[in-house]
Amino acid sequence: MELYKYQGAGNDFLIADNRDGSIRISQEEIRSLCDRRYGIGADGLMLLESSPEHDFRMTYFNADGSGGMMCGNGGRCIVAFAADMGIGSFDFEAADGIHTAAIEASDGRCRTVRLKMKDVSGIRMIDGDSYFLDTGTRHYVRFVGDVDECDVVGEGRRIRNLPEFAPLGTNVNFVSPLRHEDLTDVSRTIRVRTYEKGVEDETFACGTGIVASAIASFCHSYGGHGTPETVSYEVRAKRDVLKVDFRPALSGNEENCRFTEVWLTGPAAYVAKVII
Repeated sequence: MELYKYQGAGNDFLIADNRDGSIRISQEEIRSLCDRRYGIGADGLMLLESSPEHDFRMTYFNADGSGGMMCGNGGRCIVAFAADMGIGSFDFEAADGIHTAAIEASDGRCRTVRLKMKDVSGIRMIDGDSYFLDTGTRHYVRFVGDVDECDVVGEGRRIRNLPEFAPLGTNVNFVSPLRHEDLTDVSRTIRVRTYEKGVEDETFACGTGIVASAIASFCHSYGGHGTPETVSYEVRAKRDVLKVDFRPALSGNEENCRFTEVWLTGPAAYVAKVII
């Protein structure tokens, strides 16, 4: 079996071309391949599969073999992989619905991919500094003074396993702004660190978590005045910088808000080909 390793902002994946339907892979095999000491090592594994109505289907698995969710960085990486496989358009199925994407730039093995994410609504404020929302995967977002001072793994694991999030659990994001939020300025900058369920550790970046953090940041800073038509966030992960754009439609509290035209833009780079 041929696998291709890609990384999106340090979030790394093994990808296989399964358009002929020949690959059958078990949860145990996925765990073994993604193991960083006894396998190849990755945060997840994806299959590029055929779709009767779209360009392809993205089937995603976490490093522990669990699936059934969307991965934003994985979505960008599978678009880069599809381009390398000769696919010229990127309208594809995923676990949370239909996505479209565009390659904005290409520099050798690295591409900049702009990926349309699902519309977001039903945001729930947990307390004054925490939110819960679904951006294709369930996310808890907590605002802190400085993400560098957070026990991301210890506290993230505790929150991920709280009874109120059982049985599915939740990813946990810690967010701090890099400058004062000004709603008259549509450009904002935040830092994000994420504990990912399924990986059960901090990852270098989480695409759906970056989207969740940007949308929660807007809700957190919104004072009920002046809704801009389009909002952009610059999001700094462990090493890379990504961008999130969306259109807010606000009505009363967070639970009645809806965010459309949600786009995630960032790097997706080919790393290696592996033959098993």
